[in-house]
Amino acid sequence: MIVKLRTKSEQYPDLSPDEEYVVIRIEADDFRLLNDYGRPYLYPHDLFSMIDPREPVDWIHELGEDGERYAYPPLLNYAGFFEDFFDARQEAVATFWHVVNQRLAMATA
Repeated sequence: MIVKLRTKSEQYPDLSPDEEYVVIRIEADDFRLLNDYGRPYLYPHDLFSMIDPREPVDWIHELGEDGERYAYPPLLNYAGFFEDFFDARQEAVATFWHVVNQRLAMATA
């Protein structure tokens, strides 16, 4: 899945309207992607227009209690994964970059 920022926002200075972003994960309908600084942050989905809606076939899909959507790679499927990543836990960091590098390679192919 590839998205593009609709408009530059002072609230999100780490995103550029001319850039396309590969969605790494969907959390409660919002998109986790690598921002302009290479950090995997979560952004409201309505900031973006869809460039390519295709999601990887191996993603796990779930609906929350209020119908919100979750979709993510299997290896990033445990509670607290991104907390571990941002706490620089070696296994989470290595797993994250392994998954992201695969996704980026597939997105540009």
